[in-house]
Amino acid sequence: MRDRPEEFDQGLLRPALREWGIDADRLDYAPVGFGDYHWVADERWFVTVADVRRKSYDELGRAMDTAAALSEEAGLDFVVAPLRAADGATLRRLDRHRYAMSVFPLLGGAAGHFGEEQAPDERAIVIDLLAELHRTPAPLSTPVRPVELANRAWLEDAIQETNRPWLGGPYAEPARELIAEHAGVLRRRLADLDRLADKTGESVVTHGEPHPGNLLRAGERRLLVDWDTVGLAVPERDLWLVARDPADLARYADATGHTPDPTALELYRLRWALDDVAEFVAWFRSPHGRTPDAEQSWDGLSGTLEGLAR
Repeated sequence: MRDRPEEFDQGLLRPALREWGIDADRLDYAPVGFGDYHWVADERWFVTVADVRRKSYDELGRAMDTAAALSEEAGLDFVVAPLRAADGATLRRLDRHRYAMSVFPLLGGAAGHFGEEQAPDERAIVIDLLAELHRTPAPLSTPVRPVELANRAWLEDAIQETNRPWLGGPYAEPARELIAEHAGVLRRRLADLDRLADKTGESVVTHGEPHPGNLLRAGERRLLVDWDTVGLAVPERDLWLVARDPADLARYADATGHTPDPTALELYRLRWALDDVAEFVAWFRSPHGRTPDAEQSWDGLSGTLEGLAR
């Protein structure tokens, strides 16, 4: 996140880092990513703080344990996994109710950004990584990622509540008007999601968000970061974000023996868009200001609704 968490006490980080054997002299806020908050400790460690009111602490802990197991036990060297604390934990609560922390090695390299168009040779590299991941037996900690829209109730409630003012901040009323304008589109697209979700397949370990923003280019190596969405699902949960033409899908099929299902690819493309709308709506119906992250969320909501209406 580009916005620092206003209510968060950075003083909680140093004593927590000691559980990883890190006595940090310097902590610098890193305004990167979207959803979690990040610091760099002594230019050696990357510290991620999650708001566990917005995501399940237990599920996040299982995801971090899964990433660690994929790196340590399965030997997947492209997995940027959390480091283990002295007691083996990959996730630690920083307070009683709201914040939890993981620690990662700080690696050199450059990440892309969501929506960036990748060249065919770059897509081939990522497809090969995903094929290796999908062939890997699932660690016992791996969460199941249901196809059902996690925040569907938020979205359906928002559609129903467009006849009364929304409170929360400067984007609340514009968001209400935008959802009201697209209410019919959203209802149709939710029905499409239900229709597509009838088809299921064999589950594998999926990353969940293998877009260019989560791909670190380190020389000739490509590394996948942000494993908080790792989980058991059909391969198309990952592939729709990477594959752009039949050659990409054929490459994956040759590597795994699984021919990607066009219906499942469409399902996860639609699910992503609807999930984004639900997240943005929840943001704008909660207290917020006119900040860089709020502006990015507004652009995301507007663009996603335009895409769903096409």
